[in-house]
Amino acid sequence: MAEEFIVNSPMSDVHPPTNVSLYQFICGNFDRYGDKPAITHAATAQTLSYRDLGLQIRQCGSALRRLGFKKGDILALFSPNHPQYAVLLLAVTAIGGIVTTINPLYTADEVTKQMKLSSAQYLFAYPTNADVALKVTSRIRLRGAYVFGHVKGLKSFNELMKDDGSFFKMDDTIRPMQDTVVIPYSSGTTGIPKGVMLTHYNLIANSLQLMHPDIKAFDNDRPSLGLLPWYHIYGLVVILLSGLRTGAHLISLERFEPELFLGSIQKYKIKYACLVPPLYVFLAKDPLVEKFDLSSLQETICGAAPLDSDLSQSVKERAKISLLRQAYGMTELSPISHLVKRADEKKFGAIGVCAPNTKAKVVDEDGKSLPQHERGELCIRGPQVMKGYFRNEKATALTIDKDGWLHTGDIAYYDEDGYFYIVDRLKELIKYKGFQVPPAELEALLLTNEKIADAAVIGRPDLEAGELPMAFIVKKSEISKEEIIEFVKSKVSPHKYLRGGIEFADIIPKSASGKILRRELRKRVAELTKLQSKL
Repeated sequence: MAEEFIVNSPMSDVHPPTNVSLYQFICGNFDRYGDKPAITHAATAQTLSYRDLGLQIRQCGSALRRLGFKKGDILALFSPNHPQYAVLLLAVTAIGGIVTTINPLYTADEVTKQMKLSSAQYLFAYPTNADVALKVTSRIRLRGAYVFGHVKGLKSFNELMKDDGSFFKMDDTIRPMQDTVVIPYSSGTTGIPKGVMLTHYNLIANSLQLMHPDIKAFDNDRPSLGLLPWYHIYGLVVILLSGLRTGAHLISLERFEPELFLGSIQKYKIKYACLVPPLYVFLAKDPLVEKFDLSSLQETICGAAPLDSDLSQSVKERAKISLLRQAYGMTELSPISHLVKRADEKKFGAIGVCAPNTKAKVVDEDGKSLPQHERGELCIRGPQVMKGYFRNEKATALTIDKDGWLHTGDIAYYDEDGYFYIVDRLKELIKYKGFQVPPAELEALLLTNEKIADAAVIGRPDLEAGELPMAFIVKKSEISKEEIIEFVKSKVSPHKYLRGGIEFADIIPKSASGKILRRELRKRVAELTKLQSKL
């Protein structure tokens, strides 16, 4: 008997090819786009045309093959956004390799950990990350460590690119539905970083879903903003890959710098941008915004975290944006499963309807599907669902059930129009300005301090950042809050800092099985906030 209360996409299906590699899908039209600009580096105005991009991909692929790089080899890309990021990424995919993308803000400890977990044998870094890359190379043996430019102690990507391209050969043994092409790292629902295996087919399917006429998440008639980081699946698929597939002109920014961000919109007459809630807060409130002409910016999509409806309205009124839509996804979904249709923008608070070819359901604690307006865990099935977690069958089985449903860890409900709304989450992940902060990682770090007996980390609600990581600490011996904050700062990247503060406690509340009762801690934070507001 068919399962009840399954919600289908209201849109017609797309038809992802099953015999085409990601390289063929993205780069197949480059010759037709010719001298049209593909990527412009906002800070330097360096521009690659589609013709040049295609040529450099072949040169890079040829050079990698000469190094002995072969199908299935894993390369770590540790860099902010810039034109050569796309060159290297697509060259690796063309010759059958796999890329694991690394946050350019990571410390040497964090990069080393991901290199080991992913079994990457090559590391490509940006000059601003070179000092971290050098520390990593002193800790683990690699087949090659390169930098985009010239830095002593690392091989030069520029020298690699002197290759004439004659040894380039697209791998014709790629099986798009089975072969992994990227392994970004996600904290999933448990808070422990895991490699997410996404296939050629996963990324092709999600790109086509985003191009559906009812969604049309990309427009190539005017330049688009490439600010969100390409190491993150949102920036990688929704901006970089989908943009290049459609012949868009991408303006890449290495990081958020207010004047460069606003100046790029004004200079290049940006029409379309993918953003995250903190950027909407900036657009709604920062006085600097008034000094720039943002009239070209017509459409934005908000991802990574929900956007408050009042904030949404403020941004639309101040920046004169005509279409502002919410999307929903996660790394394990390549990344998009839901998006507000162009015609239904006024569905404030909704994450959208199911993308084409996608089914969703809401289940109770027993796994039973629920009807409209009843709350339960959101589950997704579709061609964008990951292959699984890298070398972690147990975690895969806990996330994707035997019927192919991916359990998101988010609590949701849906209405009579098939629109879904996120109301809470089962997963422990903290979202700081769109960045994932795994509590378990910070807790493990805190427990390495000999003055700390026990620790628990939660997200403290914050209007601008979404959540701020904060810690509850049980002291073993005397230690100050400042000492703890500095200890954490010395070990992790900035988005994991304990910006929400520290509270000392006599005991960390736990269940009989030893699991931290985070809801109790959140209640305690709410009470503290209430008390402070009265003072």
